[in-house]
Amino acid sequence: MSIVSPAESEHPRSIRSFVTRSGRITEAQQRALSELWPKYGIEFTRQPLDLDAVFGRRAPRVVEIGFGNGENLAALATAHPERDYLGIEVHRPGVGRLMLAAEAVGLTNLRIVCHDAVEVLTDQIGPASLDEVLILFPDPWHKKRHHKRRLIQPPFASLLASRLKPGGLLRLATDWEPYAIQMLEVLGACEGLRNLSPTGTFVERPAERVTTRFEKRGTRLGHGVWDLAFQRT
Repeated sequence: MSIVSPAESEHPRSIRSFVTRSGRITEAQQRALSELWPKYGIEFTRQPLDLDAVFGRRAPRVVEIGFGNGENLAALATAHPERDYLGIEVHRPGVGRLMLAAEAVGLTNLRIVCHDAVEVLTDQIGPASLDEVLILFPDPWHKKRHHKRRLIQPPFASLLASRLKPGGLLRLATDWEPYAIQMLEVLGACEGLRNLSPTGTFVERPAERVTTRFEKRGTRLGHGVWDLAFQRT
């Protein structure tokens, strides 16, 4: 099970949008990483995935980038067995937690890559192969000197657009208003993406999105939440 990229010198990326934290991992999560990875995990390679072969069928495909503990992704995969879900997350405890949740309800339409999402989308996901991409509460990197680490930047927006099918959806949410405004500007300027907001700004919170522990914490702290939705033209 590979976690983050090998051979930085071969495929250099000067700035990453995440910091790999060791975090506390429970015995159950560690056991899941060992025993359930062959069932749910996909190793990172620099070869495009055959998603029909991975899932054993052809179906609408949804990717969630940075799924945290996986509450939302597990709920979506349970509610929509007709869709296939691929989660991308670099933090091992969350990966273990999601695999335990998937195994508890017998999900067959969920797979996980534990690796940098930029490299996964660049190397493993083919153009125009996704029906939907979810990016919920990415690290806002509050300090100005860290803004360059934010995931939503023009090159990544173009990469996302290229991986969506025509008509495919990109949904995002953040509880940090300055980041919401940056997302709006970056995605609004991206060729091939159209804002689905009737006002050209933000959209209503999707009813099916699970309120995660992270979002609940933000609400307790008095944070607002800004949702965005763009469509591949």
